Amino acid sequence: MNTNSKVMNRWLVVIGAIIIQLCLGAIYAWSVFTPQLKEAGWTAAQTQAVFAAGLAFFAIVMVIAGRLMPKIGPRVLAMAGGVVLGIGYLLAGLFGGTNFWAIFIFIGVIGGSGIGLAYVVPIAVGMRWFPDKKGLITGLAVAGFGFGAMLWVKLAGTWGNLIADLGLNATFTIYGIVFFISVVIGGIWMVFPPEGWKPEGWTPPAPAQGSAASGTSDFTSGEMLKTPQFYMILITFAFGASAGLMSIGLMKLFPIQALTAAGIANASAVAGTAMAVFFSLANGIGRIAWGAMSDKLGRKTSIVIMMGTQGIIVILFQWMAGTPALLYLGATLIGFNFGGNFALFPTMTADTFGTKFIGQNYGWVFLAYGIGGIFGPILGGRLGDMGNFPLAFTICGVLCLLAAILIYLVKPPQIKTA
Repeated sequence: MNTNSKVMNRWLVVIGAIIIQLCLGAIYAWSVFTPQLKEAGWTAAQTQAVFAAGLAFFAIVMVIAGRLMPKIGPRVLAMAGGVVLGIGYLLAGLFGGTNFWAIFIFIGVIGGSGIGLAYVVPIAVGMRWFPDKKGLITGLAVAGFGFGAMLWVKLAGTWGNLIADLGLNATFTIYGIVFFISVVIGGIWMVFPPEGWKPEGWTPPAPAQGSAASGTSDFTSGEMLKTPQFYMILITFAFGASAGLMSIGLMKLFPIQALTAAGIANASAVAGTAMAVFFSLANGIGRIAWGAMSDKLGRKTSIVIMMGTQGIIVILFQWMAGTPALLYLGATLIGFNFGGNFALFPTMTADTFGTKFIGQNYGWVFLAYGIGGIFGPILGGRLGDMGNFPLAFTICGVLCLLAAILIYLVKPPQIKTA
């Protein structure tokens, strides 16, 4: 039954999702803090360890969040994520100083856990309200995550000068308060539509032959975990995430080194622009663009194209980083393709295993992001300390090319029977 007259405007869900994701995207702004921490005595590996911890706890807690959502509801879950994220940054500002273990726990563990609690909510809620535009709406729902990096980097740096004027700890404190308040506000609209609701005038298309939707019910997480398709999607996502997350972690450190070696005087400013503007904007735009394109091209074809081009660009980036124009181009393309992961893999999961349990199922698929968050940044940090940043980019680029082949081989899972 259609109950359009009794439900809220579904576009409010998109507004709430963007507000939430802008704050959750703070994890991508981590690179703006790393130069000052290195001046305080941190190694490159230590700066990347905090980033990796945040990504790992983000992914692990997201699995728990998927199981909690049916019990406590999406609104409470989103708000809880905002509270935890805000407290993590607030504690880092009040008590962290430049102590590695304090920052590791407050921002890496607690902050990452808060992101994990809230992240899946806008995706799951958006898919329920927009079954007619799954790719586009998922892209919009997670676009704020990409754009958030630019916002928080620039506020801490050249726009707001928070770090220069107030210091590292005060910046963490301000961010913690803003995250707390904003995610709670965005969470107000995180509610599922009534059972049986569908958009006015929309008729569900006939299920594709062999898809999960053509069976008698959607795949539960337990059933999904028994299929080879799950592991093929997981590995593909992990390889793509490794390349993107390593690039994020090194998007300032490596270009500064390459630009300085090339004799560029304002290397730090150029590298900062590459990350805060070109990568971040492309990361957000890529989420919307890849989501919209996948509604036309199909999820698998889109992922094959995205992974193949990402592999080539990541390998070439080691030679592009020392020239400002090529650095900006490389950062744009890597950011654009990296952003596509977050629009394509939720919808690939829904298309393959159904939408009913997408909150729980995508939590398991998103473990790939945690794997990539550990492997990519740690690889980049350790090879960077050894003076071999280019090898890190080569390894991750080759993995992306392998991922394109692997996802091409994915076939629909066996139909569930009554």
